[in-house]
Amino acid sequence: MPAVKIRDNVYSVRAVDYDIRVFHGYETPFGTTYNAYLVIDDKITLIDFVKEPFTKELIKNIEEIIPVSKIDCLIVNHIEPDHSGAICAISDIVPSADIYCTMNAQKGLKAYYKRDFDCHIVKPLDTLNTGKYNFTFIPMPMVHWPDSMSTYLAEEKLLFSNDAFGQHIALKEAFDDELGLPKLLERAGDYYANIVFPFGAQVQKLLSQVSPYPVDMICPSHGQILRGFVPEMSEKYKLWSQGSTDPGRAVIVYDTMWGSTEIMAKTLFDEWKNEGRDVELIDLRKKHISYAMAKLLEAKYIAVGSSTLNNNLLPSVAAFLTYMKGLRPKDRTALAFGSYGWSGESVAQIEEFFKALGFELLSSRKTVYRP
Repeated sequence: MPAVKIRDNVYSVRAVDYDIRVFHGYETPFGTTYNAYLVIDDKITLIDFVKEPFTKELIKNIEEIIPVSKIDCLIVNHIEPDHSGAICAISDIVPSADIYCTMNAQKGLKAYYKRDFDCHIVKPLDTLNTGKYNFTFIPMPMVHWPDSMSTYLAEEKLLFSNDAFGQHIALKEAFDDELGLPKLLERAGDYYANIVFPFGAQVQKLLSQVSPYPVDMICPSHGQILRGFVPEMSEKYKLWSQGSTDPGRAVIVYDTMWGSTEIMAKTLFDEWKNEGRDVELIDLRKKHISYAMAKLLEAKYIAVGSSTLNNNLLPSVAAFLTYMKGLRPKDRTALAFGSYGWSGESVAQIEEFFKALGFELLSSRKTVYRP
């Protein structure tokens, strides 16, 4: 995919991955992008490096604008290999380039790539002048790794936001208004629910740190560049990070052995629907656990159902509950249900997950064989 001009001197040199379908253990049905950015000034700066298999694409895109050998500065916002995978190849071409990153990033680069990187360690609000441009570094540890930071380009009012505000979607178009707000928020919500969910407090801190800076455009590490819907996305991140939920929305997640738990799920669906709730019924035989997490992002109510198998939950339900527990949603109201033949442990096991997350419990529903 060719380089995309963002401003007169700022380019996206991203790689587009149309084929990836699993990322971080969750489903990516629309692929993703690995976004890197090139800023032309007296000193030429590259921000992030794409996933290693896409190194040639990154180099090709840079070479459309300037020779890679002309790069003077490398900014490492995040060391995860989908961001930093091409750093060794780029560093081999420009070994004299100055590298700017957090202390945790320097440690992580050395540990991951088994080579020394001589880095300029940045602290909060440190700056880099490259001529007419001034970059400000905004560390944001645990959004979503300890090394993470954002970078702000003052003169262009651009925020290179790393994993914040990202989406997993692969399009030839690079900007949010070319996708449309509904699809953008769907993809951003899926991304937040499956990656950023546990780090609401850290996201709120980032939003506070960025608030003094005027931002015309947000350039994330995945998905569409935000130029048309910056206020809308910022408001969503504020609400998601605060854990805001909609009491009119509910999700029912289940798996079934012989159809009895499914009957219970559909009965509950009808009950909640009749009460006026917007309900999503999710059969884990047909939908990935990450899909269920995305639907839970704004829902106040969750019900989880499983038949009992060998004194335990069905494996798909156990996987969902373990996955949900790791992402740590808060302040939900929950209901456990399920059918069984002779022992019936599944419902109590579901409730243990709910209790560990601090959910308010509704009365469980349990039936022998057919309801």
